[in-house]
Amino acid sequence: MGRLENKIAIVTGAAGGMGKAIALLFATEGAKVIATDVQEEKLKSWVIQAHSEGLMIDYVIHNVISESNWNCVIDKTISLYGGLHILINNAGVYPPGATTESTSGADWQKIIDINLTGPFLGSKLCIPHMRRAGSGAIVNISSIAGLVGGNGPAYTASKGALRLLTKDQAVEFAKDNIRVNSIHPGGVLTPMTEFLASSEDSKEIIKNMCPMGRIGDVMEIAYAALYLASDESSYTTGAELVIDGGLTAR
Repeated sequence: MGRLENKIAIVTGAAGGMGKAIALLFATEGAKVIATDVQEEKLKSWVIQAHSEGLMIDYVIHNVISESNWNCVIDKTISLYGGLHILINNAGVYPPGATTESTSGADWQKIIDINLTGPFLGSKLCIPHMRRAGSGAIVNISSIAGLVGGNGPAYTASKGALRLLTKDQAVEFAKDNIRVNSIHPGGVLTPMTEFLASSEDSKEIIKNMCPMGRIGDVMEIAYAALYLASDESSYTTGAELVIDGGLTAR
């Protein structure tokens, strides 16, 4: 039996990178999964292939800042699978090299909307269904930028706020047997961070910053999400799991 047998999950930002890895791992571990993203072609191509291989997985095109889009995702999940137990708030944007002075008001709002308001809306709208199911697990993919500065004002602010939103909801919904935890990756190689490994200079910077001397792999985040989504972590809520090769340990 898989570690998520009989569980039903929504995974956002799943066209590639960490979201895709999490969605595939969850389906492999027995979950019924709805994968969502705004990038239709990338999302559709791998989900159809996975479904053809026998995995219980489908997809919905989804803008996480739209409450009506969230309702469509949830409605399809309930219609297709009959319930909801797990939400992975992974969708996010990262503007490399952003500074306070270079960040426009529109850029600030876009990043806050996607990285923070999206998870808030998802949690708000999914929680009633988890309550009806008798339990639930929400995992917010934050960042080490939610713990330390140096990653741009809007991104850092959004991920720091997501960290504390996680803790607030963990306290609020513990009585409902709904657990809320956050994961804080360091440098992980995804389509959004390919620039980090695009030059020897970047690789050297990562090596010097990170005690383990390498960039992370998406599966190292996916397995952490699997633990926090599964019943193995039944006494864990409000936690922040840092996966950064030791970068913030210094």
